[in-house]
Amino acid sequence: MICNFGWNAAPWPEETQKKFEKYIKTGGGLVVFHAADNSFPEWGAYNQMIGLGGWGDRTEKDGPYVYYNDAGELIRDDSAGSAGAHGPQSEYQIQIREEHPITKGMPEVWLHTKDELYNSLRGPAENMVVLATAYSDPENKGTGRHEPALMALKYGKGRIFHNIMGHVDYSVECVGFMTSMLRGAEWAATGKVTQAIPEDFPTADETSSRKFKK
Repeated sequence: MICNFGWNAAPWPEETQKKFEKYIKTGGGLVVFHAADNSFPEWGAYNQMIGLGGWGDRTEKDGPYVYYNDAGELIRDDSAGSAGAHGPQSEYQIQIREEHPITKGMPEVWLHTKDELYNSLRGPAENMVVLATAYSDPENKGTGRHEPALMALKYGKGRIFHNIMGHVDYSVECVGFMTSMLRGAEWAATGKVTQAIPEDFPTADETSSRKFKK
């Protein structure tokens, strides 16, 4: 399943929640991207699935901030504060932090097209691997931290891929975004990745987009 339920989305009925939890726990796959990590702040199992979330009155009660510092250390920060913010849309670099079936073969650093860069996400962050980060620049109303951009999680036997990118049409036209989503969805569904890294994948200094035909 691919989910992009946004901020302030209506909660699912309890029966639907329970059936969905069972589906994932017994081996189902889930892909959440961008605003899907804003949703369902009161649904504990969903927060376990996505690892980190923002907005929706999430605070330290929901779990730590998670980010990398400049020394390359993964930080779990329990300090008080609200969750979820971003500066003006901009291009930003994605830095790969872990070799994983989803990220294997990607350049260590690649430039994403104009998009929102979420920061200050927090949550249970259990059974979660931060695959890639993006630097949240203070000059663009950021945190000065390397914020999680791509994550892989387990919930029971289920696999979840979490991608913070994808705000508008030009954001999802990025070849890096498309490739991440294709590979992340395949991994969530099967545990393996066969999708190749395309030749027009972005570099550290140049974005790459495929325009949608109208």
